[in-house]
Order: sequence, then C-alpha cells, then structure tokens
Amino acid sequence: MAPKSTPERSSSAVPSSRLGRLMRLGQMATGVAGNMLMAGARQLADGKRPKLSDLLLTPANARKITDQLAQMRGAAMKVGQLISMDAGDLLPPEMAAILARLRSDGHAMPQRQVQAVLSANWGAGWQQRFEPFSFTPIAAASIGQVHRATTKDGRDLAIKIQYPGVRKSISSDVNNVASLLRISGLLPKTLDIAPLLLEAKRQLHEEADYQAEGAHLLRFAELLANAPEFVVPELHADLTTKNVLAMGFVGGVPIESMLNAPQAERDRIVSLLVRLLFRELFEFGLMQTDPNFANYQYDMQSKQLILLDFGATRSFAPAFGQAYRQLTAAAIAGNRADMTQAAMAIGYFDEHTQLRHQAAVLDMMHLALEPLRVKGAFDFGSTDMLQRLRETGMALGLDRDFWHVPPIDTLFLHRKLGGLYLLAARLKARVNVRQLVQPFFNPTH
Repeated sequence: MAPKSTPERSSSAVPSSRLGRLMRLGQMATGVAGNMLMAGARQLADGKRPKLSDLLLTPANARKITDQLAQMRGAAMKVGQLISMDAGDLLPPEMAAILARLRSDGHAMPQRQVQAVLSANWGAGWQQRFEPFSFTPIAAASIGQVHRATTKDGRDLAIKIQYPGVRKSISSDVNNVASLLRISGLLPKTLDIAPLLLEAKRQLHEEADYQAEGAHLLRFAELLANAPEFVVPELHADLTTKNVLAMGFVGGVPIESMLNAPQAERDRIVSLLVRLLFRELFEFGLMQTDPNFANYQYDMQSKQLILLDFGATRSFAPAFGQAYRQLTAAAIAGNRADMTQAAMAIGYFDEHTQLRHQAAVLDMMHLALEPLRVKGAFDFGSTDMLQRLRETGMALGLDRDFWHVPPIDTLFLHRKLGGLYLLAARLKARVNVRQLVQPFFNPTH
C-alpha cells in the first residue's frame, strides 16, 4: 500500500468503550447547542429573527461536528462518509460540506494506542521482529490506519491497524449518529437514510475483518494474474490477524494527481478501470465496491495501476451478472421491453409498480448507460451526464409514492459505478466504453 500525500495528521486516542463513544456524541450535541444559543442571542440583539437551520449550519458547528466524528473514527465517521457520497445532492450544501470533509479527515492513533493494539495481536516483544517500525501513519481512514515497517528478514510492509472498539461499536455508532443528525435537524425530513444505514453496518462488519480482506487480496491477485497492468499488494499472512493486515508496500502516486498527464495516459487509466469493472461484474462475480479515489494509485515508471483496500469486496450471484448483461444489451439496443424485463429480474420494480415509476426508473438507467451507446470515445470531461443523473435521481427519490429500496447488491454496484464516473470526469478521460463492454456479450466469454 502506498502513502497518501496528506498534511501532518492530528493525533488522538480512539474511544473504544460504548460509554466513551456515546459521551463523545453527547459532547458534540452539547457543543452544537451552545453555539446555536450564542449565535441566536447575537442575532436577537441585532433585531433579527434567527432560523433554526441558519443557527445549525454555521462554520463553528461544521468544525464541531467534523472534528468529533473524525476523532471517534469507526462507524461514526463512516456513516458521515456514506451519507455524503450517496446522498450529498439531497443535503443542504453546508451539511454536504461538513460530511465531505470526513472522507479525508482522520485523526491518527497516538503511539501508545498503536503499541497496545499490536501487542494484543502479535504478542509481547513484537518490536524484535522489525528493524524500523514507523509510528507515524502514512494513511488514516475511518476504521484503521496504515504504517510502514521493515521486518528483520527484509520485507518492506504496509501494516493496516484497526482502531480499537470499532467492530463491537458498529451498530450502536451508526444508530447514534443517525439519531443525532435526525434530532438536530441537520438532515431533511424527506430523506430516508435507512437503506444507507443498513449498508453502512453491513459494509463496516465486512471491512472490520482483516483476515477476510486478506482472503480477498489473495483472490484478486489470482484473478488478475493475467493482467500485468494491475498491481495487487502481496499478503503477508504470518503478520495478519482479524485486526491487523500486513501487505507488501507498493509505491505510487494518487490516481487523481494524474489530471495533468497526457490525454492518452488519462484515457488508458480510466479504460483499464472500466474494463476491470466489467470483468468484476460479468466474469469474476466479485467486486471491490468502495469508490474512494484513495483506493487507486499509479506507478509513473511502470504505468501500472495499484489496487488498494479490498475490505468492501462483494460477491455477486451469476444470475445477477446475467441480468445486468441483459439490461446493458437492451439499453444499447434501445429496447425498452427487454430493459423492463431485466430491471424486474434485478428487483428495481415489479409488475405492481405504477407505469410512470417504471418509466422513470428506465429513463434513469438509459441515462446512466449513455457512455455505452456512444459509438467511439465518450468524453467524460465535457458531458453533463452526472448532473442530469443527480437531478433525475433526486426527483425520483423525493417521490414518496415510489419509496422502494433496490436489492443491496445494486447499491454496492451503483456506488462503484458512480465513483468510476466521477473519477473519469475528474481526469477528463475519453473512453470507448462500448468497445470495452462488447466482448462480455459473447456467450463464450
């Protein structure tokens, strides 16, 4: 795993007990309320009639909320990340900005806590197995942080260490943060975040098992053995436990830093990732579903893409991939009847769904698959497709007559596809998506 070029991180112990974590949330609520009272008093003194939303969404409260969730890490931080990525367009801009910061702001564990976690997992005297072990993390995220270390037998490693208490606090953390956001009025009443909360819990439980992630790492290394354009870090099983993941260190630059690379290189990078997504869905039946840009890095010398973080890996049943193959083929052909059948097979709606809602879903699918209908390169940098998708999705999501949660597999797939579209737009890539997907319609594939 390669380091992320970030500023010096703040260091604070992760509260590991349920009481300690609940107290942190209470402190956040108290601080926000205090800021509201002071701001309201100032506005009243100026002869103004303050609105509740104006008092909540102040810079001071933004800092208070973000800092507290970043210090708690775990599910408290993850739920903010998920809401900001999956529903950001339904949130007030100020709230979206607060939560967006959580995608990169993670306080690091102090050295004493790192040592305690490693002693619990590796036993006393673990330091004797290493030459240098850097206690300054090279990356910190919602459920763990990464350290670089060299073993005495010469292995250059990236060690991912899980924050203490994360696994046992997942459900309560997610519920407590969601309740706090609801009660405080920071989320609109029209936004139903229940499916996102369920996804957050499931995903966190999966991501919190580093031995399972290690198995995914090995599996992807096997699946991509015939694809030298990709690099998957080597798993070091002797140092991997449920709470510690040891991988070979791989150096690279953040994928989004390639914005100024030549057009052909940017096009190639995104083309590789698009084809990988098709292989995951149609060939592997296994997908790394986390769309975070930090999960991809690029080796400037070898021109290889480095794939990091397999915690959010999900298996898809063959029937799921086949239904999406039919949906994709029907969308390319413009066959609404076949699209309807495929959408029903996947579970987007059923025969009892109102025709206008079926039409709205199909319109959104048709829009999302626009790059596949273009003959030749699709210009992600100049299209307004993402904006149109947001507007269409928001209109459908706010229609309470059509409250329907699609199957959980589709939520994971949509997040991955949306993240890939965002990256393609960020890099202003031009990609012949139709050409890349065509081989997967071959029955022999």
